Amino acid sequence: MRKLLFVAMASIAIVSCKKEGETAQASPEVATQVKKENKPVADTKKATMKIEGMTCAMGCAKTIENKLAGLDGVQKATVDFDAETASIEYDGAVQSIESLSKTIEGVADGKTYKVSDAKNM
Repeated sequence: MRKLLFVAMASIAIVSCKKEGETAQASPEVATQVKKENKPVADTKKATMKIEGMTCAMGCAKTIENKLAGLDGVQKATVDFDAETASIEYDGAVQSIESLSKTIEGVADGKTYKVSDAKNM
């Protein structure tokens, strides 16, 4: 019986995404800052983009945010689940708005997330 209870609890913990139409339990905006070497930034840019296909704050949005934050040249990445947007500060000499969009669209199976309205600020 204990094993069954443990398996049930583990299953609930693994399934963290919400169904469409439910409200998120976690904070909708989670900023990720990755410690990186203090390299001089040649061309600091800020971009925003709309992300379609996210179903949860802690699974989808956090995964995209971590993927972006781990890229060379990205100083800061924030994904807002409720607003379905990403805000990214990056070095334009290392990344482009197109490469950032492709990174987002390539997360998961490559078909789940769609980027639109990508623009530099």
